[in-house]
Amino acid sequence: MSKKRILLVDDDELIRMVLTRALEEEGYEVRADSGAEDIVNKIRSWFPDVVLLDVNLPGQSGIDILQELKSKGNGQVIMLTADDTAETAVKAMKLGAADYFTKPFNIEEVKIVIHKLFEKIHLEHEVEHLRKVNSELFDKKMVGESAAMKELKEKIDKIAEAHVSSVLITGESGSGKEVVARYLHNKMFGDSSGVATEPFIGINCAALPESILESELFGYEKGSFTDAKSDRKGVFELANGGTILLDEIGEMNPGLQSKLLRVLEERTIRRIGGKGDKPIDVTVLATTNKNISEAVKRGEFRSDLFYRLSTFYLYIPPLRERRDDVAVLARYFLSHFASKYNKKIIRDFSPEALAIMTAYDWPGNVREMRNLIERLIVLENVEEILPVHLPHWLTGKCTSGPRDSVSDKAFVLPEEGISLDDFEKDLLVQALNKTGHNKTLAAKLLKMSYDSFRYQLKKFGLE
Repeated sequence: MSKKRILLVDDDELIRMVLTRALEEEGYEVRADSGAEDIVNKIRSWFPDVVLLDVNLPGQSGIDILQELKSKGNGQVIMLTADDTAETAVKAMKLGAADYFTKPFNIEEVKIVIHKLFEKIHLEHEVEHLRKVNSELFDKKMVGESAAMKELKEKIDKIAEAHVSSVLITGESGSGKEVVARYLHNKMFGDSSGVATEPFIGINCAALPESILESELFGYEKGSFTDAKSDRKGVFELANGGTILLDEIGEMNPGLQSKLLRVLEERTIRRIGGKGDKPIDVTVLATTNKNISEAVKRGEFRSDLFYRLSTFYLYIPPLRERRDDVAVLARYFLSHFASKYNKKIIRDFSPEALAIMTAYDWPGNVREMRNLIERLIVLENVEEILPVHLPHWLTGKCTSGPRDSVSDKAFVLPEEGISLDDFEKDLLVQALNKTGHNKTLAAKLLKMSYDSFRYQLKKFGLE
């Protein structure tokens, strides 16, 4: 692990010597400079984490240097000054100094302040990292240009602006309910960068037994049951001020449904074993792939909870009902995974491949497409994804079984047709790419003679 860097700029040689020795003993990498010339470029070229900067330097002002450094976003700066009036310190802090020391200063105090400053830097980096990871895990964008998606986004904007307390999100498995939930959360609580500043906590109601789910939702008090060794907050408390996502709420036990209804109506929760209610301010987003109204008729879901949740609801249409989004989503995932796996050679899908993908019904919806394209990016090494790269269930050759039987090798013409010349050219290019442009091996791959292969290359201008 590299050492934390500190650059000390002061024209007093004794101060430079004493501070350098003391900070190096703390494990920092320290450089000292008198600040006589070109100090800004020296600072920017070394990339220190912290700069200790004297206010009065030979022929220049440390305040001016501070202003230039902060305008360029160069690290944290602590000012050193012999001026014990408040005016200099206030000016430095307004310009963005992290702190200041008045000479003569206490070395131990300097060490403590610098240590705390590095802790702050670490936390800022950690927050930035978590925001980046958070953004990658829960994409704040909703990809799609179909009329259905535009209508859905308009509804989300209105619901977010109203800041409603609960929303029911329905749609088939894999249609993107969690993405919609995150998008709505970011719309409600997003900062200037579009990333929410308030917590978003999700829990899968189908994945946990009833007893565990209840303690996860509402928390518990010490001694409320055998393993309750200490107090514990539930996700409602942890998400306070932000959003809780109740995934697959249709699987929730009726007893817990009753307690959830009370939370939604009274905006309070009570921990297991607790004696008092705690007020909460949380937006509840519930998702399900079930037909909840039918579940209500069968007595599997409380009607009062359904009516409470469905005051505001969002329905995500399956991919087969918004085929205009197939090409948009496919290219979005291709770009994402090509970057993730450093497969920049793969640039697009052929028109024929996109036509096949658009005609497919996608029973697994967006999740199925995402998984398929990730597989294609990892396994293929071509510039363009062709029909031959797509799995048999997409091209309609068969409904099940591995792609190694004789019957699987017959290409089925799509309903909308294809360009035969484009298809032949695509196969030639693919064969060359797979064999490293070895024409003999490429001809064998296409089961044709070498002379015929060369004729085809000449025909399509590929020589």
